Amino acid sequence: MTEVDVALPGRSYPNGAHLAEVEIDPETGAVAVVRYTVADDFGVLMNPLLVEGQVQGGVAQGLGQALMEQTLFDAAGQLLTGSFMDYALPRAADVPPVAFHPVPVPSTANPLGMKGCGEAGTVGALGALANAVQDALWPAGVRHVEMPCTPARVWAWLRDASRAAA
Repeated sequence: MTEVDVALPGRSYPNGAHLAEVEIDPETGAVAVVRYTVADDFGVLMNPLLVEGQVQGGVAQGLGQALMEQTLFDAAGQLLTGSFMDYALPRAADVPPVAFHPVPVPSTANPLGMKGCGEAGTVGALGALANAVQDALWPAGVRHVEMPCTPARVWAWLRDASRAAA
């Protein structure tokens, strides 16, 4: 096998867009993700099925971070969420089917036309889900949300907005 060194003229940058639709139960603050769509440009895809799986897994990871995962400490600095008994992770029922639409535009910065896909699913999910929650809560008067958008936090935001309006 012959080794070949290639000097790349620049870096390649993937890009994409994520869209999440959520429903919120105002009585409990529970957030349900009912639809999720991703359009990504990763350049030439050598294995499209593998890339789709990576994006779907990343979206599930981002969903967990945006809606449920929370590291908590007590006043003395003791970790309170140190096991999976008290640290929420997304389950299959929490993640809707992810509609993945690749939009491959070959990179001009390398001979294969590829771009990275790495953490694109996770990174896109954070903003898409936080924005979807904010959008759903806007009519109720909630003007600011922070991740994780846990049921307890969403319920408190709704309660506070209701009190402020009264």
